[in-house]
Amino acid sequence: MLFLYRLLLSLALPVLLIRLGLRVLRGAEPAAALTERLGGGAPSAPGAIWLHAASNGELVSAQPLIAALFAARPGLRLLVSTNTVTARAMALGWGDDRIAVRAAPLDSRWALSRFLARHRPAALIVVENELWPNRLLGCAARGLPVFAIGARMSARSARRWRRTGLGPRLMRAITALSAQDPASEAEFRALGLPARATLPVVNLKTAVRLPEPDVSLGWPRETTLLAASTHAGEEEIVLDAFARARAASPALRLILAPRHPRRGPEVARLIAARGLAFATRSTGEPAAAPVLLADTMGEMANWYAAAGICFIGGTLVEKGGHTPFEPAAADCALLHGPSVFNHAEAFAALDAAQGAIRVHDAESLAAGFTISPATQADLARAARRALAALAAEGAPARLAQALLARIDAQKRR
Repeated sequence: MLFLYRLLLSLALPVLLIRLGLRVLRGAEPAAALTERLGGGAPSAPGAIWLHAASNGELVSAQPLIAALFAARPGLRLLVSTNTVTARAMALGWGDDRIAVRAAPLDSRWALSRFLARHRPAALIVVENELWPNRLLGCAARGLPVFAIGARMSARSARRWRRTGLGPRLMRAITALSAQDPASEAEFRALGLPARATLPVVNLKTAVRLPEPDVSLGWPRETTLLAASTHAGEEEIVLDAFARARAASPALRLILAPRHPRRGPEVARLIAARGLAFATRSTGEPAAAPVLLADTMGEMANWYAAAGICFIGGTLVEKGGHTPFEPAAADCALLHGPSVFNHAEAFAALDAAQGAIRVHDAESLAAGFTISPATQADLARAARRALAALAAEGAPARLAQALLARIDAQKRR
């Protein structure tokens, strides 16, 4: 299966390169990012730890670990790579000269070889479920320690890895793994991860601290609704539910934040088709209409702070749900659908503590949108208590120490 994966990737590579080139021509991606995806770009300081995070969410969840690594080793250097241009821009925006930022190389052996020869990292840390075969196997073959932190594995994904036969091989390439929850750890162990390669279960999202909001819409929080990180198939339900709720409570306002801002025009058409007036955030329109289409990146903390009620996207379609930790930290009342496998432990804790309302269609979502301010406050308090019980105090620091110890041990061999 590894041979087949590499063959298919080689066949698809020309198409990928054409698509990336077109993105550069359209201005959707800087030329520098394309060069980096091919393993090029300016070299970073050799001996840095290579930390890979797919997108904004994974990068944000890695920040507590990054801070803990620097606290443990003040002279440490990091090489951060991301799959998306927006996450690359976020990391560059940190302005930290200890961190080199690059677009992640494609998972082809020649791009990876160029990348490793150019940067010469001391180890690889991948965040959550970024288990790319050539990347992990290539680093392990070169003697680099390979770590997975906050790693997620659903039963469905584990079945796919077993069917392909790649799962057990990748488990042998991993030096150590810290799962996001006990169920994920069990799936990794069943795939062949040795007991000696397991680190304590740590959900880094519990340690994330939201930045202070820097935008105020001037909307009353108790009548402001947020649909956060929605996907295709969810916006229709959200908008129908909002229309129903607003017919009963005309003061309601909605912030609709699609997971992928590039879908903004598509979502705008859905809003217009329902006769709802809306403003588009990316064009700088004032938020004077009942709906704000939040088609930008890096502003979710503003929307959490603005909304008393938050519907968590990816839960009404089979995406597994996005993080409940951040809206709970902002004291939002949480609503979610049935698809929650990405954060199964957290959502189970929320439901058991009556810290969230489970919805399944426009009608039940509309009912959730019209709960009273007192109920909103009760839900928010229950959510914070439920999720606080999952947090491990000092976990990022302990994880950083464990990773550094294994890297040091590898160097001594």
